[in-house]
Amino acid sequence: MNMADAMVGARRKILVVLVDRANYGRMKPVMMAINQHPKLELQVVCAGSMVLERFGNTMREVEDDGFKIAGKVFMELEGSIPLSMTKSLGFGIIEFSTEYAKLEPDIVLLIGDRYEALAAALAAVYMNLPLAHIQGGEVTGSIDESARHAITKLAHWHFPATERSAHFIHQMGESTERIFMVGCPVGDYILALSEQPLPGDIFQAGSGACIDPDNPFYLIIYHPVTTEFGDERRQVREILSALAALARPTVFLWPNIDAGADHISKELRIFRENRRPNWLRFITNLPPEQYQRMLKRCQVAVGNSSSFVRDSTFTGTPVVLVGDRQAGRETGHNAVTVPVERQAIIDAIKMQDEHRRYVTDRLYGDGLAGEKIAEILSQLKPFVQKHLDYINRPEMV
Repeated sequence: MNMADAMVGARRKILVVLVDRANYGRMKPVMMAINQHPKLELQVVCAGSMVLERFGNTMREVEDDGFKIAGKVFMELEGSIPLSMTKSLGFGIIEFSTEYAKLEPDIVLLIGDRYEALAAALAAVYMNLPLAHIQGGEVTGSIDESARHAITKLAHWHFPATERSAHFIHQMGESTERIFMVGCPVGDYILALSEQPLPGDIFQAGSGACIDPDNPFYLIIYHPVTTEFGDERRQVREILSALAALARPTVFLWPNIDAGADHISKELRIFRENRRPNWLRFITNLPPEQYQRMLKRCQVAVGNSSSFVRDSTFTGTPVVLVGDRQAGRETGHNAVTVPVERQAIIDAIKMQDEHRRYVTDRLYGDGLAGEKIAEILSQLKPFVQKHLDYINRPEMV
Protein backbone atom coordinates (compact mmCIF):
# COMPACT_ATOMS: atom_id res chain seq x y z
CA MET A 1 0.00 0.00 0.00
CA ASN A 2 1.44 3.38 -0.96
CA MET A 3 1.33 6.55 1.13
CA ALA A 4 -1.61 8.09 -0.73
CA ASP A 5 -3.71 4.91 -0.39
CA ALA A 6 -2.96 4.70 3.33
CA MET A 7 -4.53 8.09 3.88
CA VAL A 8 -7.81 7.39 2.09
CA GLY A 9 -10.67 7.61 4.57
CA ALA A 10 -8.51 9.04 7.35
CA ARG A 11 -7.85 12.64 8.22
CA ARG A 12 -4.46 13.72 6.91
CA LYS A 13 -2.06 14.57 9.74
CA ILE A 14 -0.31 17.92 9.14
CA LEU A 15 2.56 18.53 11.53
CA VAL A 16 3.25 22.25 11.92
CA VAL A 17 6.68 23.21 13.28
CA LEU A 18 6.93 26.45 15.29
CA VAL A 19 10.40 27.70 16.22
CA ASP A 20 10.00 31.31 17.43
CA ARG A 21 7.48 34.08 18.20
CA ALA A 22 7.39 35.34 14.60
CA ASN A 23 6.74 31.79 13.36
CA TYR A 24 3.61 31.50 15.45
CA GLY A 25 2.31 34.93 14.48
CA ARG A 26 2.44 33.93 10.82
CA MET A 27 1.35 30.32 11.17
CA LYS A 28 -1.64 30.90 13.43
CA PRO A 29 -4.11 31.52 10.55
CA VAL A 30 -2.88 28.37 8.81
CA MET A 31 -3.20 26.34 12.01
CA MET A 32 -6.75 27.62 12.52
CA ALA A 33 -7.67 26.68 8.95
CA ILE A 34 -6.16 23.19 9.32
CA ASN A 35 -8.04 22.69 12.59
CA GLN A 36 -11.31 23.59 10.92
CA HIS A 37 -10.78 21.49 7.79
CA PRO A 38 -12.76 18.23 7.86
CA LYS A 39 -10.04 16.28 6.04
CA LEU A 40 -7.07 17.45 8.12
CA GLU A 41 -5.71 16.82 11.60
CA LEU A 42 -3.33 19.37 13.14
CA GLN A 43 -0.19 18.36 15.03
CA VAL A 44 1.94 21.10 16.59
CA VAL A 45 5.59 20.77 17.58
CA CYS A 46 7.22 23.72 19.36
CA ALA A 47 10.97 24.19 19.24
CA GLY A 48 13.75 26.78 19.47
CA SER A 49 13.01 29.86 21.55
CA MET A 50 9.31 28.92 21.67
CA VAL A 51 10.02 26.62 24.63
CA LEU A 52 12.49 28.86 26.49
CA GLU A 53 11.38 30.85 29.53
CA ARG A 54 13.74 33.76 28.85
CA PHE A 55 11.96 34.36 25.54
CA GLY A 56 8.57 34.42 27.22
CA ASN A 57 7.85 30.69 26.66
CA THR A 58 5.68 31.48 23.65
CA MET A 59 4.46 27.89 23.66
CA ARG A 60 2.05 28.87 26.45
CA GLU A 61 0.43 31.40 24.12
CA VAL A 62 -0.15 28.62 21.58
CA GLU A 63 -1.89 26.54 24.25
CA ASP A 64 -3.89 29.55 25.48
CA ASP A 65 -5.20 29.98 21.93
CA GLY A 66 -6.65 26.48 22.10
CA PHE A 67 -4.02 24.50 20.17
CA LYS A 68 -2.78 21.20 21.58
CA ILE A 69 1.02 20.82 21.68
CA ALA A 70 1.91 17.37 20.37
CA GLY A 71 5.66 17.65 20.93
CA LYS A 72 8.52 19.85 22.15
CA VAL A 73 12.06 20.12 20.83
CA PHE A 74 14.76 21.49 23.12
CA MET A 75 17.71 22.21 20.88
CA GLU A 76 19.23 25.61 21.73
CA LEU A 77 22.72 25.66 23.22
CA GLU A 78 23.77 28.71 25.23
CA GLY A 79 26.54 30.88 23.83
CA SER A 80 24.96 33.02 21.13
CA ILE A 81 27.96 32.48 18.85
CA PRO A 82 28.23 30.76 15.45
CA LEU A 83 29.57 27.57 17.08
CA SER A 84 26.63 27.23 19.50
CA MET A 85 24.13 28.05 16.75
CA THR A 86 25.64 25.39 14.46
CA LYS A 87 25.63 22.76 17.21
CA SER A 88 22.00 23.66 17.97
CA LEU A 89 21.12 22.86 14.36
CA GLY A 90 22.67 19.43 14.79
CA PHE A 91 20.80 18.74 18.02
CA GLY A 92 17.63 19.89 16.28
CA ILE A 93 17.93 17.23 13.57
CA ILE A 94 18.21 14.55 16.26
CA GLU A 95 15.31 15.82 18.34
CA PHE A 96 12.96 16.49 15.41
CA SER A 97 13.52 12.96 14.13
CA THR A 98 12.46 11.64 17.54
CA GLU A 99 9.22 13.65 17.44
CA TYR A 100 8.46 12.61 13.86
CA ALA A 101 8.93 8.93 14.74
CA LYS A 102 6.51 9.32 17.65
CA LEU A 103 3.82 11.37 15.84
CA GLU A 104 4.00 9.79 12.36
CA PRO A 105 2.72 12.81 10.41
CA ASP A 106 1.60 12.60 6.80
CA ILE A 107 3.04 16.01 5.87
CA VAL A 108 5.43 18.33 7.71
CA LEU A 109 4.69 22.04 7.25
CA LEU A 110 7.38 24.70 7.82
CA ILE A 111 7.63 28.44 7.38
CA GLY A 112 10.55 30.75 6.73
CA ASP A 113 14.30 30.49 7.01
CA ARG A 114 15.41 29.86 10.59
CA TYR A 115 18.19 27.35 11.26
CA GLU A 116 15.71 25.50 13.51
CA ALA A 117 13.41 25.15 10.49
CA LEU A 118 16.33 23.85 8.42
CA ALA A 119 16.94 21.17 11.07
CA ALA A 120 13.26 20.23 10.97
CA ALA A 121 13.35 20.03 7.16
CA LEU A 122 16.45 17.82 7.06
CA ALA A 123 14.99 15.43 9.62
CA ALA A 124 11.73 15.20 7.68
CA VAL A 125 13.10 14.40 4.24
CA TYR A 126 15.63 11.88 5.55
CA MET A 127 12.72 10.09 7.24
CA ASN A 128 10.81 10.05 3.93
CA LEU A 129 8.21 12.52 5.18
CA PRO A 130 6.70 14.86 2.56
CA LEU A 131 7.59 18.47 3.30
CA ALA A 132 5.67 21.68 2.54
CA HIS A 133 7.32 25.09 2.86
CA ILE A 134 5.78 28.54 3.29
CA GLN A 135 7.65 31.75 2.29
CA GLY A 136 10.30 30.21 0.10
CA GLY A 137 11.97 32.01 -2.82
CA GLU A 138 12.57 35.30 -1.01
CA VAL A 139 15.86 37.18 -1.15
CA THR A 140 17.46 38.66 1.98
CA GLY A 141 20.79 39.28 3.63
CA SER A 142 22.66 37.00 6.08
CA ILE A 143 22.77 33.20 6.25
CA ASP A 144 18.95 33.13 6.37
CA GLU A 145 18.79 33.31 2.58
CA SER A 146 20.93 30.19 2.20
CA ALA A 147 18.84 28.33 4.79
CA ARG A 148 15.63 29.39 3.04
CA HIS A 149 16.82 28.19 -0.36
CA ALA A 150 18.11 24.94 1.16
CA ILE A 151 14.64 24.26 2.60
CA THR A 152 13.15 25.03 -0.82
CA LYS A 153 15.32 22.36 -2.41
CA LEU A 154 14.31 19.88 0.28
CA ALA A 155 10.59 20.67 0.16
CA HIS A 156 8.06 18.83 -2.00
CA TRP A 157 5.53 21.70 -2.18
CA HIS A 158 5.92 25.45 -1.95
CA PHE A 159 3.65 28.24 -0.72
CA PRO A 160 5.47 31.48 -1.64
CA ALA A 161 4.12 34.85 -0.52
CA THR A 162 4.73 36.84 -3.74
CA GLU A 163 4.80 36.35 -7.51
CA ARG A 164 8.53 37.09 -7.64
CA SER A 165 9.24 34.45 -5.02
CA ALA A 166 7.20 31.90 -6.95
CA HIS A 167 9.22 32.73 -10.07
CA PHE A 168 12.53 32.29 -8.22
CA ILE A 169 11.42 28.90 -6.86
CA HIS A 170 10.63 27.78 -10.41
CA GLN A 171 14.07 29.00 -11.52
CA MET A 172 15.59 26.75 -8.83
CA GLY A 173 14.25 23.73 -10.70
CA GLU A 174 10.94 23.26 -8.89
CA SER A 175 7.86 22.31 -10.92
CA THR A 176 5.12 24.92 -11.28
CA GLU A 177 2.62 22.15 -10.43
CA ARG A 178 4.05 22.13 -6.90
CA ILE A 179 4.24 25.92 -6.43
CA PHE A 180 1.15 27.65 -5.02
CA MET A 181 1.31 31.45 -4.73
CA VAL A 182 -0.97 32.06 -1.75
CA GLY A 183 0.42 35.20 -0.06
CA CYS A 184 1.73 35.53 3.48
CA PRO A 185 -0.64 34.13 6.13
CA VAL A 186 0.24 36.94 8.53
CA GLY A 187 -2.01 39.13 6.38
CA ASP A 188 -5.00 36.98 7.38
CA TYR A 189 -4.27 37.81 10.99
CA ILE A 190 -3.62 41.52 10.54
CA LEU A 191 -6.58 42.25 8.30
CA ALA A 192 -8.90 40.51 10.77
CA LEU A 193 -7.80 42.72 13.70
CA SER A 194 -10.35 45.21 14.94
CA GLU A 195 -9.65 48.92 14.86
CA GLN A 196 -9.83 49.22 18.63
CA PRO A 197 -7.13 51.32 20.34
CA LEU A 198 -4.26 49.67 22.19
CA PRO A 199 -5.22 48.38 25.65
CA GLY A 200 -3.95 50.53 28.48
CA ASP A 201 -1.89 47.70 30.01
CA ILE A 202 -0.01 46.73 26.84
CA PHE A 203 3.21 48.34 28.09
CA GLN A 204 3.11 46.80 31.57
CA ALA A 205 5.49 44.09 30.38
CA GLY A 206 9.23 44.78 30.31
CA SER A 207 11.13 47.55 32.03
CA GLY A 208 12.02 51.19 31.61
CA ALA A 209 9.98 54.29 30.91
CA CYS A 210 6.19 54.36 31.04
CA ILE A 211 4.77 54.73 27.53
CA ASP A 212 1.29 56.11 26.90
CA PRO A 213 -0.36 53.90 24.23
CA ASP A 214 -2.61 56.80 23.22
CA ASN A 215 0.33 58.98 22.15
CA PRO A 216 2.80 58.49 19.25
CA PHE A 217 5.71 56.10 19.85
CA TYR A 218 8.43 54.32 17.87
CA LEU A 219 8.79 50.51 17.72
CA ILE A 220 12.31 49.05 17.43
CA ILE A 221 13.50 45.51 16.69
CA TYR A 222 17.12 44.81 15.84
CA HIS A 223 18.29 41.21 15.39
CA PRO A 224 21.91 40.11 14.92
CA VAL A 225 23.15 39.62 11.35
CA THR A 226 24.99 36.32 11.72
CA THR A 227 27.33 36.96 8.78
CA GLU A 228 28.46 40.16 10.53
CA PHE A 229 29.19 38.47 13.85
CA GLY A 230 31.30 40.65 16.14
CA ASP A 231 29.96 44.00 14.90
CA GLU A 232 26.64 43.90 16.78
CA ARG A 233 27.60 46.16 19.67
CA ARG A 234 28.76 48.94 17.35
CA GLN A 235 25.59 48.61 15.30
CA VAL A 236 23.23 48.81 18.26
CA ARG A 237 25.18 51.78 19.68
CA GLU A 238 24.54 53.64 16.41
CA ILE A 239 20.83 52.90 16.69
CA LEU A 240 20.60 53.87 20.36
CA SER A 241 22.55 57.07 19.70
CA ALA A 242 20.09 58.00 16.95
CA LEU A 243 17.11 57.27 19.17
CA ALA A 244 18.63 59.27 22.04
CA ALA A 245 19.06 62.28 19.75
CA LEU A 246 15.32 62.17 19.04
CA ALA A 247 14.28 61.14 22.56
CA ARG A 248 10.72 60.24 21.52
CA PRO A 249 8.65 57.59 23.35
CA THR A 250 10.09 54.28 22.12
CA VAL A 251 9.49 50.55 22.64
CA PHE A 252 12.51 48.30 21.99
CA LEU A 253 11.78 44.57 21.65
CA TRP A 254 14.52 42.11 22.62
CA PRO A 255 16.45 40.38 19.78
CA ASN A 256 16.05 36.77 18.71
CA ILE A 257 18.38 33.92 19.76
CA ASP A 258 20.82 34.04 16.79
CA ALA A 259 24.59 34.30 17.15
CA GLY A 260 25.38 37.83 18.32
CA ALA A 261 22.14 38.29 20.28
CA ASP A 262 23.99 38.38 23.62
CA HIS A 263 26.14 41.25 22.32
CA ILE A 264 23.02 43.25 21.44
CA SER A 265 21.33 42.41 24.75
CA LYS A 266 24.40 43.47 26.72
CA GLU A 267 24.59 46.81 24.93
CA LEU A 268 20.89 47.42 25.59
CA ARG A 269 21.36 46.70 29.29
CA ILE A 270 24.39 49.01 29.52
CA PHE A 271 22.43 51.81 27.88
CA ARG A 272 19.43 51.24 30.14
CA GLU A 273 21.47 51.19 33.37
CA ASN A 274 23.88 54.02 32.53
CA ARG A 275 21.51 56.41 30.79
CA ARG A 276 18.17 55.52 32.40
CA PRO A 277 16.27 57.11 29.49
CA ASN A 278 12.83 58.44 30.40
CA TRP A 279 11.60 57.81 26.84
CA LEU A 280 12.59 54.15 26.31
CA ARG A 281 10.93 50.87 27.33
CA PHE A 282 12.34 47.37 26.75
CA ILE A 283 10.06 44.37 26.25
CA THR A 284 11.25 40.76 25.88
CA ASN A 285 8.24 39.28 24.11
CA LEU A 286 4.68 40.10 23.05
CA PRO A 287 1.81 37.76 22.07
CA PRO A 288 1.04 37.91 18.32
CA GLU A 289 -2.11 40.02 18.67
CA GLN A 290 -0.47 42.59 20.96
CA TYR A 291 2.56 42.77 18.69
CA GLN A 292 0.49 43.33 15.55
CA ARG A 293 -1.60 45.98 17.27
CA MET A 294 1.58 47.73 18.37
CA LEU A 295 3.08 47.60 14.87
CA LYS A 296 -0.15 48.93 13.43
CA ARG A 297 -0.35 51.75 15.99
CA CYS A 298 3.30 52.90 16.18
CA GLN A 299 4.41 56.13 14.50
CA VAL A 300 7.53 54.58 12.91
CA ALA A 301 9.00 51.05 13.03
CA VAL A 302 12.81 50.95 13.01
CA GLY A 303 15.18 47.99 12.72
CA ASN A 304 15.73 44.84 10.67
CA SER A 305 12.86 42.48 11.48
CA SER A 306 11.18 40.73 8.55
CA SER A 307 7.85 41.69 10.10
CA PHE A 308 8.72 45.31 9.32
CA VAL A 309 8.98 44.27 5.66
CA ARG A 310 5.89 42.10 5.15
CA ASP A 311 3.51 42.80 8.06
CA SER A 312 3.78 46.56 7.67
CA THR A 313 2.50 46.45 4.08
CA PHE A 314 -0.89 45.39 5.42
CA THR A 315 -1.01 48.31 7.88
CA GLY A 316 0.85 51.09 6.04
CA THR A 317 3.15 51.65 9.00
CA PRO A 318 6.15 53.88 8.11
CA VAL A 319 9.31 51.73 8.33
CA VAL A 320 13.04 52.45 8.51
CA LEU A 321 15.02 49.29 7.69
CA VAL A 322 18.51 49.48 9.17
CA GLY A 323 21.43 47.52 7.73
CA ASP A 324 21.63 44.53 5.38
CA ARG A 325 19.58 41.83 7.12
CA GLN A 326 16.66 42.37 4.72
CA ALA A 327 18.75 43.34 1.70
CA GLY A 328 17.04 42.26 -1.53
CA ARG A 329 13.64 41.47 -0.01
CA GLU A 330 10.57 42.94 -1.68
CA THR A 331 9.36 45.95 0.29
CA GLY A 332 6.26 48.08 0.11
CA HIS A 333 6.35 51.80 -0.59
CA ASN A 334 6.14 52.38 3.17
CA ALA A 335 9.74 51.26 3.84
CA VAL A 336 13.11 52.98 3.37
CA THR A 337 16.51 51.36 3.92
CA VAL A 338 19.55 53.03 5.49
CA PRO A 339 23.01 51.92 6.63
CA VAL A 340 23.75 51.37 10.31
CA GLU A 341 24.88 54.96 10.81
CA ARG A 342 23.56 57.39 13.41
CA GLN A 343 22.79 60.36 11.17
CA ALA A 344 21.28 58.28 8.38
CA ILE A 345 18.93 56.66 10.89
CA ILE A 346 17.95 60.03 12.39
CA ASP A 347 17.21 61.54 8.99
CA ALA A 348 15.14 58.54 7.87
CA ILE A 349 13.08 58.45 11.08
CA LYS A 350 12.34 62.18 10.79
CA MET A 351 11.26 61.75 7.18
CA GLN A 352 8.97 58.81 7.97
CA ASP A 353 7.62 60.58 11.04
CA GLU A 354 6.57 63.54 8.92
CA HIS A 355 5.03 61.32 6.24
CA ARG A 356 2.80 59.42 8.68
CA ARG A 357 0.69 56.44 7.58
CA TYR A 358 1.01 55.05 4.05
CA VAL A 359 -1.71 53.55 1.89
CA THR A 360 -1.75 49.79 2.41
CA ASP A 361 -0.94 47.42 -0.43
CA ARG A 362 -1.30 43.71 -1.15
CA LEU A 363 2.25 42.86 -2.16
CA TYR A 364 2.18 39.99 0.35
CA GLY A 365 -1.35 38.72 -0.18
CA ASP A 366 -5.07 39.22 0.22
CA GLY A 367 -5.67 37.91 3.73
CA LEU A 368 -6.91 34.45 2.69
CA ALA A 369 -3.64 32.49 2.70
CA GLY A 370 -4.52 30.19 5.62
CA GLU A 371 -7.67 28.83 4.01
CA LYS A 372 -5.91 28.38 0.66
CA ILE A 373 -3.01 26.46 2.22
CA ALA A 374 -5.28 24.16 4.21
CA GLU A 375 -7.42 23.30 1.18
CA ILE A 376 -4.36 22.59 -0.98
CA LEU A 377 -2.85 20.38 1.74
CA SER A 378 -6.06 18.35 1.82
CA GLN A 379 -5.84 17.63 -1.93
CA LEU A 380 -2.14 16.95 -2.46
CA LYS A 381 -0.95 13.53 -3.54
CA PRO A 382 2.00 12.81 -1.22
CA PHE A 383 5.27 11.56 -2.66
CA VAL A 384 8.81 11.17 -1.40
CA GLN A 385 11.35 11.27 -4.21
CA LYS A 386 11.91 14.67 -5.86
CA HIS A 387 13.44 15.38 -9.26
CA LEU A 388 14.59 18.61 -10.79
CA ASP A 389 11.96 19.97 -13.12
CA TYR A 390 14.69 21.10 -15.53
CA ILE A 391 14.72 17.72 -17.20
CA ASN A 392 11.08 18.16 -18.25
CA ARG A 393 11.45 21.65 -19.70
CA PRO A 394 11.50 22.00 -23.53
CA GLU A 395 14.74 23.96 -23.61
CA MET A 396 16.54 21.10 -21.82
CA VAL A 397 15.30 18.31 -24.13
